[in-house]
Amino acid sequence: MTAEEEDTSYIDYETFLAPDFSPSAFANSLVLTTNNPTDTPLDLSTPLSRVLFDAQEINTHIDTLTTKSALPLLNHTQEQTASSARIVQEIDSQVASLNDGYKRLEKEVLVRYETAEEVKAVASRLWETVRLGRSVGRCLQLGRQLEIQISELGGTGNPVKTPGQKEDHRALLRCSNTLLGLRELFSKNGPGEEGQGLEKVDNVRILQTSIINPAERSVLTKSQQIVREFSMSSLSTGTVTTTFAQTAETKSRTTSALVALYLVSSLPKASGKKVEKWEPDLLIQALQDYLRTALTSSLASLARSLATLPTLDRTLLEVSARCQNILALESLLSSISPPPHPSLPATVSPPANFLHPLLSSLETGSLVSYFWRTLAGGLSTKTMEIMNKGGVSARTLRSNRNSVRDAIRECVMRGSQAPAGVADRKAPEGNWEREVAVMAGSVMGALGR
Repeated sequence: MTAEEEDTSYIDYETFLAPDFSPSAFANSLVLTTNNPTDTPLDLSTPLSRVLFDAQEINTHIDTLTTKSALPLLNHTQEQTASSARIVQEIDSQVASLNDGYKRLEKEVLVRYETAEEVKAVASRLWETVRLGRSVGRCLQLGRQLEIQISELGGTGNPVKTPGQKEDHRALLRCSNTLLGLRELFSKNGPGEEGQGLEKVDNVRILQTSIINPAERSVLTKSQQIVREFSMSSLSTGTVTTTFAQTAETKSRTTSALVALYLVSSLPKASGKKVEKWEPDLLIQALQDYLRTALTSSLASLARSLATLPTLDRTLLEVSARCQNILALESLLSSISPPPHPSLPATVSPPANFLHPLLSSLETGSLVSYFWRTLAGGLSTKTMEIMNKGGVSARTLRSNRNSVRDAIRECVMRGSQAPAGVADRKAPEGNWEREVAVMAGSVMGALGR
């Protein structure tokens, strides 16, 4: 709009173009300009005519401007249309080029990538097959090795048997180490580990059921049997008949059984918690069974002998022999250091020797003291039963109380001496006076004064 046109136009464009223009405020000012505030009713025709006239004036002005500028507007529109057509043409050529490039890349890259993915999948499966085949081969090799070692354990592996052929107790250690190797192989069953997928192979499952599990039971049974049969005392025979070679063989045989039980004992399960202490459960169980058998046999025979005193001396000799065997076992356990355990976690410290975990489980400081005190605890009840029944047995026992007390004292002192072939662990007599008092008191207390 030119300055001349602005002067001839009576419309206040600045009011309409102001940023804070308000239609309601403008309408209110028109009404107040053309009416008095006290007029009733208000005359709205005059302000309305004013607004319509202003709108018509603006419309006429727009038509005038459009008519004068029609040619420049058409030229501008034509230029814009031509520019758009050129841009579209250029874009079409670029899109076509991109499409051609994509097709070329798809042929050169994507097709080759898909082929490479197929080759990768084939190679990965072949590698898994090779890995599983190696694991199965190692498992079968260990299984065959275990089978041979089990046959050596019973002396059945030799083609020619000679009279009096002895079993190879060291095969227990070889079997235990082989079983540990198989356990370690089966335990590594995580993704990418050596034992992954072994449980799905039929031959491995057959190997477990036919060889591994029976072999583990055989090792466990044989070791427990050797521990149960441990004996180094010659008191029951009355003469020293064992030679140094026999004593050494007994120690070596028992050591092999104890180490085998230590190795095949269950390990702490893997968890988030840090495990610092571990006890070989199978070893402790076998030793506790040995002590329990000695205590049960001694208590039963003493109860019978107290009822029939002529057999008491023989029974006390057998009890002393059992205590000497326990003393020899304690000496042997203290001399055996645990072998390296390949499957034991690094955070777990092995015991200093085989005696410590047993003493800890029994809550005692000496197996001999534990034997006498536990035996005395049961013997008191048995003696009380004999006295309550009365009769000849009770009267005989009461009349011979002094000789019985002396015999029990001699039994305790004799049983607390190390048998032949064991390191001298005999303690001064004063050290066993408490055990003597406990054993004698268990019988004398029930007899009364």
